[in-house]
Amino acid sequence: MVQDSVRVFVYGTLKPGECNYATYCEGRVIKQYEAIAHGSLFDLPMGYPAMAPGHDPVYGVVLCLADATYLSVLDDLEDYVPGRSTHENEYNRELIRVFSPEGKPLGTAWTYVMETEKALAFGGTLLPGGVWTTV
Repeated sequence: MVQDSVRVFVYGTLKPGECNYATYCEGRVIKQYEAIAHGSLFDLPMGYPAMAPGHDPVYGVVLCLADATYLSVLDDLEDYVPGRSTHENEYNRELIRVFSPEGKPLGTAWTYVMETEKALAFGGTLLPGGVWTTV
C-alpha cells in the first residue's frame, strides 16, 4: 500500500485540468480526491483565486504528493516564504481540516490562504458558491 507523504488541498490553478496542474502536479500525485474546506473564495483579476479565512464551503481537490519536499516548489509558486511576515507573503501555507463533498471528515491537508484584506485590495470578488474554474 502506498503511504501518502503530503496532502495538499487545491482550489484553483493546481486542480486537475487547470493551467498549473500539468506543470506542477502531473506525475507527482499518487492519489487525488474531491474535498471541501471552509473559507471564503475570491476570484482575483490576475486570473487565479484566493481562499481567505471564513466559514463557507470551498470546493477543491486533495492531492497526495509522493514527495513532501515538493512543498517548497509549491511555496515558490504561491509566493510563500516560511518565516517571512504573513503580510509580506502573497499566500500563507496552513494546515486545515478537509471534508468529503458529503461532509465526512477526511483529516488535514496543507493549503494556501490569503488574508481577506489582501484579496480585497487586489480587487477580488467573492465567489459565494465556493467554486473557481477556468474550464
